[in-house]
Amino acid sequence: MLRMKLSKLSVWDVAYTVDMAIACLITYWIMLFLLPRLVGSPSTSVSALWAVISTVFVYRDTRAHSLSAGISRLIATFTSFTLCLIYLWLLPATAIGMAVLITIGGLMMMLIDRRDEIGLTAITIAVIMIVAASEPQRAWLQPILRLVDTVIGITVGVACKWVGSFVFYRIIGEEVR
Repeated sequence: MLRMKLSKLSVWDVAYTVDMAIACLITYWIMLFLLPRLVGSPSTSVSALWAVISTVFVYRDTRAHSLSAGISRLIATFTSFTLCLIYLWLLPATAIGMAVLITIGGLMMMLIDRRDEIGLTAITIAVIMIVAASEPQRAWLQPILRLVDTVIGITVGVACKWVGSFVFYRIIGEEVR
């Protein structure tokens, strides 16, 4: 039988999770309320979800780790964006096309020695291709939209992590991590 040991939560643990939740809320608000006003068209639930996932993904224990995760996320997303955009300009979204792009994306990550981003690249390709298949009339837009969603999520996540850490450590009088 698996036993779980409960750890005592610190003030930092609570501040960390509250800050991450605030970052997600800000991202959600930007995607559903601010961005549609700026671009003149409504956001989709996929856009909000993808941006919030990006925010959570980059929210790490230290500011340096958060920035590093943001760079990883951006590399994987840009690779996926490029592959899917070229593919969707030429061909319709299909399951076979998705599998081929995941293979190519994985090999590209290996070639540039970014093996840790293979999974992110595959997930991003899968999301783009599945959404593109469900909206064939706007398929070619999906890579662009997912890139925008990701950049917004990364920006908010990293910014909230940096500001939250700075404020927390200024209050308790320790050096910022």
